[in-house]
Amino acid sequence: MQKRSRRATDTLSPPQMRGNLPCMLYGLILVMAALVLFTLRIVWNSLFFFARPGLIGAPDGSFLYYCGIPVLTGVLLIYIDLRFLLPKKRAHQGVHSDPVQNKLLTAVLTAFNDELAIGLAVADFIAHPLVKRVLVIDNNSVDDTRSVAEKAGATVICEKRAGYGNCVYRAFEEALKFSDTEMVLLCEGDRTFRAADIEKFLAYVPHAEIVNGTRIVEQLRERDTQLSTFIYYGNFVVGKLLELKHIGRGTFTDVGTTYKLCRTSALEKLLPHLDRKINLEFNAHFLDTALELGIRIVECPITFFARMGLSKGGNINNSRALKTGLRMIVGMLVSWRLVTARKVK
Repeated sequence: MQKRSRRATDTLSPPQMRGNLPCMLYGLILVMAALVLFTLRIVWNSLFFFARPGLIGAPDGSFLYYCGIPVLTGVLLIYIDLRFLLPKKRAHQGVHSDPVQNKLLTAVLTAFNDELAIGLAVADFIAHPLVKRVLVIDNNSVDDTRSVAEKAGATVICEKRAGYGNCVYRAFEEALKFSDTEMVLLCEGDRTFRAADIEKFLAYVPHAEIVNGTRIVEQLRERDTQLSTFIYYGNFVVGKLLELKHIGRGTFTDVGTTYKLCRTSALEKLLPHLDRKINLEFNAHFLDTALELGIRIVECPITFFARMGLSKGGNINNSRALKTGLRMIVGMLVSWRLVTARKVK
């Protein structure tokens, strides 16, 4: 079993934006904020009109004037981005192609109290001819997750620091120790994803350094998954905000998926810049940081199934998903330092 030593890159400085000002993103936010304020004012006036007819009419000219300022500013920012900046931001001149010679991969499954599913998940990935090994990162499970995973043939590593970010970060650290594979497949041990999609990832990997699975295709999702209609469209909206922030670098529809294929060379560059303390928002943080570093990301449509056992992540209910989504937006638009780990386990 060959292992590679980790490079001494943990002291690298934070990634720089490389001059990619997200003018279109902030322009659209200004326009939408003005429209929301205008709508709220109309609703407010309507309520008072029905309560006390004749006292309040249409919004006055000064209010319209102040609403117009962010609209005009936003339209100007959008025009500047489309006219002058977008041609320079586009990440490619043609279709990038860099085939991987060694198609064997190391699969890493994150797990927390997944006793019901982890054995089947490990067996599924181990049976795939291109999977060299399966590592299971057990994040303080109190059931028999560890023993079931080991019996199924996985190597189990215990990560004592609670939180999804800590678990995924440890998964990448362990996977990068092996030098006989050039790709790392990240997944969960709850049976929501299947090894059969590995061929899809491999079809896209010549064009990318990271292939991110997307659950947005309706025909590829089971009906009774934890991806409710609210979460489905909310995830799509946050994906489009990420796309606008890094416009010209890719198309993004799913920032919450936990199924992705990464080249080890990309992970070695990316890992020192990731904040492992970020919890349920870690996947959005992962994609945002990778794009800031100039790493190529391509989305791949994948199948999505109902999980086995109870959900412990951001998809437990719509309320929790909304809070997670809002923290993702804060991280992307302001700073990921504001998105701290939350105790969820």
